[in-house]
Amino acid sequence: MTRVLSGLPAAARDLLSETDWASHRHAYGSGEDIPVSLCSLVDEDPEVRSEALAALDMSVLHQGSLYTVTAPAALFVAAILDHPMGLAEHEGHFPWDDGPPRSLRAALLGWLGQVAESAAYGEDPARDRAHWEWQPWHEDTPDERDADELAALQACRDIRPALYDAVEPFLSSTDPHVCETALGAAIPLLFAQDLADRIPRAATLLRARLGTMTGRRERAAVARALSLWGMDTSDLLADTDPAVRVCAALGPVRVDRPRALAVLLDALRDAGTTDGWFPEPLCGVDGWFRFTVLRSALDLAASFEEVAPVAIALVAAGNGSVVDNECGPILFRAFPGGYDSAHSLTSAQRALLRAFVGTDEATGSIRGNWLWFRAARLPEDRAGIAALL
Repeated sequence: MTRVLSGLPAAARDLLSETDWASHRHAYGSGEDIPVSLCSLVDEDPEVRSEALAALDMSVLHQGSLYTVTAPAALFVAAILDHPMGLAEHEGHFPWDDGPPRSLRAALLGWLGQVAESAAYGEDPARDRAHWEWQPWHEDTPDERDADELAALQACRDIRPALYDAVEPFLSSTDPHVCETALGAAIPLLFAQDLADRIPRAATLLRARLGTMTGRRERAAVARALSLWGMDTSDLLADTDPAVRVCAALGPVRVDRPRALAVLLDALRDAGTTDGWFPEPLCGVDGWFRFTVLRSALDLAASFEEVAPVAIALVAAGNGSVVDNECGPILFRAFPGGYDSAHSLTSAQRALLRAFVGTDEATGSIRGNWLWFRAARLPEDRAGIAALL
């Protein structure tokens, strides 16, 4: 431990000594055991490092939940990003971590990105609604977080400037994995309103690198970042790579909305190919990629009629295993204010409900989406929907 401590940056040593770790909590109790795990991150033994990373995932950020120990732990991680041990590689600790060995630096940047995503959730309802996992009934759920949970959330939001300052240098890394995970952390960090003034600098840096990038994954990740930050990506909507074009259309597009929507809809017409673009999901993108593309298209459309042909085709395809992530959001977009019996169904709404009725017996497309039907103020069974037609 003495050897490890002597090799730590001063900022990391100060955090260890000045933080009252016992007063903090993680998923399994007191945070007094966390300093050992943090120091173990730079141990020479790869298995020890792997176990320490597992402790970050399981205790400090358990399933995306923030705890009072998360903020000081994240500051420590940020302080050791340039530690020489960051170049060392190791395998995952858990059986499901079956990917190739990764460098410690890339793993730590990825973890900081998860902290930033958890901290950003709930700040911008419009952005949350565009996320592929958003569900309308969650907004009606009372916020029952206790004082410690709220304090943990605020603490993680307060440290975002320090985290971003530590992450930004690695946006220029020559290691593609480090660069990608740094970008994955920078995206949610720069969602913070008090960091909005950093976006132009980050965008300029990424634009400069874009001209030297040749790989699909690298270029698509940059296009996605620029788009999510609200930058003008109209030039990338004409890129020769369809994956780059789609990523450039994922954010709150301010320029060339019709072309951006057309790019997204083209990708949804061949969803199987779209899902195959990134066998390993981009940082910050979980689930099948088409889920993210669909939510962005539904959010970008000025009316359901703009997306109706493609959306109805997705429902009619009857992919019953993912109904909640495709059919539900489509239904909710078709009835944004809820069904009103005082108004006749539009032709697009009628066609959509026919597709649900036509596939329900085989796929359970109505039964599997009953919460979405309820949110749209529609009957929750096949007979009730058929009666409307």
